[in-house]
Amino acid sequence: MVLTMTASESQHVLVTGGSGFIGSHLVDHLLQLGHRVDVVDDLSTGRLSNLEPLLSKHSDRLSFVHSDLSAWLVGAGSGSRFDAIYHLAAAVGVKLVVDDPISTIETNIMQTSAVLGHVTAHGIPLFIASTSEVYGKSDSIPFHEESDITFGPTSRSRWSYACSKAIDEYLGLAHAKRHGTPIVIARFFNTVGPRQVGTYGMVLPSFVHAALSGRPLQVYGDGEQSRCFCDVRDIVPVLPKMLANVECHGRVFNLGNDHSITINELARLVRDTLGSTSDIEKIPYDEAYAPGFEDLVARAPDLGRIREVLEFAPSVSLVQTIRDLAAIADLEGGAS
Repeated sequence: MVLTMTASESQHVLVTGGSGFIGSHLVDHLLQLGHRVDVVDDLSTGRLSNLEPLLSKHSDRLSFVHSDLSAWLVGAGSGSRFDAIYHLAAAVGVKLVVDDPISTIETNIMQTSAVLGHVTAHGIPLFIASTSEVYGKSDSIPFHEESDITFGPTSRSRWSYACSKAIDEYLGLAHAKRHGTPIVIARFFNTVGPRQVGTYGMVLPSFVHAALSGRPLQVYGDGEQSRCFCDVRDIVPVLPKMLANVECHGRVFNLGNDHSITINELARLVRDTLGSTSDIEKIPYDEAYAPGFEDLVARAPDLGRIREVLEFAPSVSLVQTIRDLAAIADLEGGAS
């Protein structure tokens, strides 16, 4: 039996990776909808501080389990029943991927496989967070969900994250087709916003912290690579709507903004928005990551598919995101 509910009905949901940047915003949104939320996270890249205010405010409807997800699903959580699961637990960030490809591959594939086994056994609707990295180094811009994907050689660990998330998608779609489980997959394109940190190579918070402290804003490569940045507060409200919509089940969707900006332009925008006098410094990719590192000249989503089934129009400006990141950094002493 498959459990289905509308996005507005009160639910008991699980968010894996819920202490992370996107995950914690999703938890906040689900609580605002009136749901009861369980979070399982090993805190490898997430921060418990992202959830602490929510745990204090919603102690009756929010619980946190510090655990490896796969171990929890076959152990303490094996008998748990949920109305929906949002699977965001993953190894994230280019720097982490390059530094530890083994953990990246094993975490992404094994945890997704474990979640799929659980939802299939219990008929639970599942949302899987994927990434625009799945498109690899394709030059078919803008990227459409049915576009071919092109990865570099296996000798370049940089592509291990993209490959592992592609396997996650293959697994999810195969389970949806064979078992009829409602599964929705979204490829996030450069999601940014409050609570994001630059520890694992995230460009915008890195720029903001550098600008606030007067350090150079380090632009990797020539800076002419373009990206599309979308605020997390535009992303998370659509996720429950996707899971509740039967037209989304068994399908993959791009999710992000389709307005491009080069990294050079982004650095100047951060500096101008914050009134910073920081220099902009170019760092070769070989020095920033590893010899032979490959990057994409452009990455932009085709949003036609998501707009065919749901109203989706990002409204938070990049300037507002920069200001909000800066405000939080000041509160946390990040400018010191």
